[in-house]
Parts: sequence; C-alpha cells; structure tokens
Amino acid sequence: MATELDCSTAALTGLARRHIRVFQVHQFLDRFAMGLTVAVVALALTDRGMDLFQISLLFGVYSLTTLAMELPFGGLADSIGRKPVFLAAVVASMVSLVLFLSTSDFYVLGLSFAFIGFGRALRSGTLDAWFVETFKAAAPNVDIQPALAKAQWANAIGLAVGAVLGGLLPDLCGSVAESLGFSVYDVSYLVSLAVMLGVFVYTLLVIEEKPRPLNPQALKQGFASVPLVIKDAGLLALRHPALSMLLAALAFFLMATNPVEVIWPTHAKPMLDQAYANTVIGFLTASYFFSIALGASLSARISRMFRRRHAVTLAAAFACLAGAQIALALQGSIIGFVVFFILYSVVLGVSETPASSILHRCVEDHQRSTMLSLRSLIQQLGAALGLILAGALAEVYSTPTAWMACAVFLVVAVILVSILVKRLAAEPE
Repeated sequence: MATELDCSTAALTGLARRHIRVFQVHQFLDRFAMGLTVAVVALALTDRGMDLFQISLLFGVYSLTTLAMELPFGGLADSIGRKPVFLAAVVASMVSLVLFLSTSDFYVLGLSFAFIGFGRALRSGTLDAWFVETFKAAAPNVDIQPALAKAQWANAIGLAVGAVLGGLLPDLCGSVAESLGFSVYDVSYLVSLAVMLGVFVYTLLVIEEKPRPLNPQALKQGFASVPLVIKDAGLLALRHPALSMLLAALAFFLMATNPVEVIWPTHAKPMLDQAYANTVIGFLTASYFFSIALGASLSARISRMFRRRHAVTLAAAFACLAGAQIALALQGSIIGFVVFFILYSVVLGVSETPASSILHRCVEDHQRSTMLSLRSLIQQLGAALGLILAGALAEVYSTPTAWMACAVFLVVAVILVSILVKRLAAEPE
C-alpha cells in the first residue's frame, strides 16, 4: 500500500484544489440555510401558538421520521447517485419551509417537521461520500483528513453564521414583517428558503457526478432490508453485553440532553431585553455549535488524562453533564445561564468521541454499518421519548423542573457506563 502524502498545496492537483473549494462553498451554503432557522425554530413555534408539549411533539415527529426513513434510504445514494438524492433532500427541505410559512395549524406543522426528517434521512452521507470518492480519484495517495477538516470547518462556519443572522433578522426586520401580516420569525424562514433554493441551483450546476442507471428496485430493496438490519443489529447487541449497555446509555443520554437542545431558547428569551432578545439567541446558538466543536477537540486530551480508558472518560462526561444540566436549570439570570450553557455544550462535545471509540472497539468491520444504523435508531428513539416527557413536564410545571427531572436519565447513563468500565477492563484489547 502506498504511503499517503500530506494534503498540502504542493501535493494537490488543480482539479483537487477546485474540488475542495466547490465542496466548502456547498457545505457553507447548505448549513447556512439550516442555521437561519435553527436559532429561532422554538421561538417561531411559540409565536404560532404552540405550547411546550406541542413543540416537543413536533420535534418528536422529526426524530421519528428520520428514524423511519434513514435505514431504507441509507443505500439509495449508492444505487442511483449522490447528486440526485441530495437534490431530493433539498426539495424536501424547501417543502418543509413552505409548509411552515403557510400555517399555524399543529397538524400542518407536523407535516412540515416530517419533511425536515425526510430531508435529513436523504441527506445522510450523500455528498460526503461523493467528496471522498472524487477527491481520491483527483489526488490518489494523498491524505484526505486535512481536506475533510476544511470541509467540516466550512460546515461549522455556515451553521454559526446562519444562526447569528437567523436571530438578528427578527429584531431588524420584525416590525416590517408584522406590518405585512407575517410573524417576525418568518423573515428568517424566508431567507432560509431563498438560500436553500440557491443550494439547489449550486448543486445542480456545479456538483459534477457521472449519471448512474436508475434502479427502480433500490428503494424497494431498502425498505425490505430494514427488518433484517434491525434483527441483525439487535442480535449482535444481545450477543455483546458491552454494546447493549453502551447503546442503552446513549439512549438515556439523548433522553436527558435533547430537551435542553430544543427548548432552551424559550427559557432564555424572557431573561433578555425583548428589543434584542432574538439577536442574543442567535449568538448563543452559534456559541453552542462552537462550544461542541471545542469540546470535541479537547476530547483526546481529556481521554489521555484517564489513560485512554474511553468508558471512564464517558462516565465522567455524563456525570459532569448531569451536574451542568441541573445548574443550568437553576439559573435565573442571563449571565449565569450563558456561562453554564457554554460549559454544558463543551461537555457535550467531549462525550461524542469516547462513545464512538467504544462502539468501534466492540464491533468488527463487517458489523460496523449495521451497528451504526442501530445506534442511530436507538438515539432517535431516546431523543423523541425525552422530548415528549420533558415537554409534558415543562407545560405542567416549568422548563427548569423538566430539565432537572431529565438529568436523572444522565445519572442512569453514568451507572450503565460504570458497569461498562468493568466489562471492558475484563475484555482483551
């Protein structure tokens, strides 16, 4: 096997450099469109008359739709091509935005969230695979990791800039929108729709992929294989108790943390001056993404502190998250909330790598895709259940009460991972 060269300018052909730039622009635009709405979605739903339980149900629809569609559509891009599947995902996203802008009805909003989940399922891994395959063809034997890092950076910047602008627009243009009969948050959604249309045109004209013959059986085979994938993954987890405990811990982890991720803007906004509240929410959303990225970058260093015992690192991260979630719930001022929110987000980022490392240690190459599918399925279920429970508690009692109650799930996750520590210590590396 040839030694891979460093991904430096000197090592790359002009075609490879152009390929990186094209994908960076694409990732920035796509995530920018998403970021425009992610900062204000909970506030926009509140403005449309939804209570916290209804908001949680809508996000549950999104999670369950993603869950139901991700497995059957997983191999579709391999069969008919990455570009057409991604274009279909963009169309689904635009339909969801149009539905959202057209209504305040809970059931139509539910359909909008179902289209968001559908779009996410179609997006999963499509152009990422295209980027890797085309890069390797343009720059054989060149290390792709730096190129992927450039793309991921564009991804993060697009999301962050979109979140900031998405929060700023309602404060800047909200009065004009209201005078025209729209919600103040519709401005962010309209701009997102325009950018998403730009993503569609950019993908259509600039992303180059050799057409593949249409396979009408691909989608049918995808749905037919779902029961088999779930069965195989379930049997694998049952035969490997360490995997079962890890997956259960990750489900409890999402049950605890997803309610914070979804409804924190509705809790933080009353602490702010209403003249600039949405702008601050946008900046906080951007800080959330950057803090997770910071936590992920610190994860390897923290793991070394625990002598690379990933289960110990994960247990410590979950314990810190439980404490941070309770502390976040107890904050009554915006300064305290921001401090603990950023701390919470950093620890979220720290927890991702050790969990993935344990999973990949426990499975062999031929089992990896199956187990990743099962992990996605279990985490989406956990996220949906946690949201529904937290939404009901928040509506009856309060958001802080719901968050503190959900922190109990993190304690359960810590207990499961602590048992996992002993099991992994007894297994050969």
